[in-house]
Amino acid sequence: MSETKENLCPCGSGKTYDQCCEPIIKGTAAAETAEALMRSRYTAYVKHEIDYIAKSCVNNDEESQIDMEETRRWSEESEWLGLKIIRTEKGKASDTKGMVEFSATYVRKGMKDVHLEHANFIKKDGVWLYESGELIPTTIVRTGEKVGRNDPCPCGSGLKYKKCCGR
Repeated sequence: MSETKENLCPCGSGKTYDQCCEPIIKGTAAAETAEALMRSRYTAYVKHEIDYIAKSCVNNDEESQIDMEETRRWSEESEWLGLKIIRTEKGKASDTKGMVEFSATYVRKGMKDVHLEHANFIKKDGVWLYESGELIPTTIVRTGEKVGRNDPCPCGSGLKYKKCCGR
């Protein structure tokens, strides 16, 4: 199979999806490093594989569990533009802890955003898991025209913006 843009893995590795993140997401292979897990988690957002995102997290208690519906909404409502691995600390095959600093760029509801995070990973019983993350503040940039107060609300409600989402 030729490596066309359509079958390249969304994680940016340069490999095809079936040779990169798909086996990890589908459970036929394990992520060998924290970075590989991070890449597969980004790809899961692009491919709307929400169950994998939850499964690849440490879920010690109810507080640490993700909101599946909000995660699904974020995944499906976003146009994913790319992942950039900024740096890693530990997280190799022989380690039990690792950190991946990354940025994921996307457009959602007409706003371009960069999700910038220090993600912490641990290896439990030989399996890498996302443990926690620290968001790094970024600036959101509008991608379309500014909506005026008296314009129809872009959410499709039929109301004026000032009476709907512009409150």
